[in-house]
Amino acid sequence: MIHETAIIDSSAKIADDVEIGPYSIIGADVEIDSGTWIGPHVVINGPAKIGKDNRIYQFASIGEAPQDLKYDGEPTRLEVGDRNTIREYVTFNRGTPDGGGLTKIGSDNLFMAYAHVAHDCQVGNKIIFANAASLAGHVHVGDQAILGGFTSVHQFTHIGEHSFSGLGTIINRDVPPFVIVAGNHAQAYGINKNGLKRRGFEADTIRALHKTFKLIVKGRKKRDEIQADLDQLIEGFDEVKTMVDFIDASERGIVR
Repeated sequence: MIHETAIIDSSAKIADDVEIGPYSIIGADVEIDSGTWIGPHVVINGPAKIGKDNRIYQFASIGEAPQDLKYDGEPTRLEVGDRNTIREYVTFNRGTPDGGGLTKIGSDNLFMAYAHVAHDCQVGNKIIFANAASLAGHVHVGDQAILGGFTSVHQFTHIGEHSFSGLGTIINRDVPPFVIVAGNHAQAYGINKNGLKRRGFEADTIRALHKTFKLIVKGRKKRDEIQADLDQLIEGFDEVKTMVDFIDASERGIVR
């Protein structure tokens, strides 16, 4: 299952059924769980833990040192969950001591060619990174978000669950859950209605999120003027509470 030209460090822990293609390099302190397939010319450096049933295509660079001038060789980590598809030239960097020491990626994600996840990022589950979508350091991405091709995300930014960014979007503020953003710099255009419909959200929930968007993202009224309407929506829909809580917790401010 391991090609004779692959180079495997003696400290690497690799499950018996892992496939490793020609000329791939697995460095020190790397763990790879069962069912994972690694194509040719892949480099994985540690400390890093790769979960089950991942597919990592040629020329990907996984677990390399962070691109941070403050980093001085400390033993930080990368953790990757299960069933991720990691296409050509994707790069994942390990964490930094100042950022908690860990870059963490969940499960069931698709990273298209040239996507980049920088140091100390926290990426959830069932997310799509289209070609060349890139995160700077310390970014959090919620479950089932979609980052369109060539989306670039500023450091310390949070991307909410079920959100969507258009082609070439430059994101320098937090993106609330369920919201579509696009442009340079990003602007909020509405609720990700089609995406939510495909994922089984009820029409009443989508309408409630749309009302919340109009009140708190698009609207110009002060918070105390809309609070009664928000409270009523929150009482009826957990998704609205998720959206409002995210906005209230934002430290960078949100895309509007």
